[in-house]
Amino acid sequence: MFNFLYALFRVGDWAIYLYMIMVFIYILISWFPNAQGTAIDRFLDRWVDPFLSIFRRIIPAIGGLDLSPILAFFVLSLIKFGWSRLFLILVQIIG
Repeated sequence: MFNFLYALFRVGDWAIYLYMIMVFIYILISWFPNAQGTAIDRFLDRWVDPFLSIFRRIIPAIGGLDLSPILAFFVLSLIKFGWSRLFLILVQIIG
């Protein structure tokens, strides 16, 4: 049972980390006008923009600078931490 939980934890942890990388690449692409509209940009736009739009409603752009990714990274870090704590709690319960 522990091996299954550990595998599930690793998959979830990896997925959160991969999503954080996707957000970072999305931010980098936004700084290069020639990269916008490419296949990778459209892919990231489809996966990352809905998540960032939640935070854009909370934090408006200041002087044309979008600060929503900062809050998004913070929330993703909290989710990653919570995922780790959940795993530790389950391991203690199962013992």
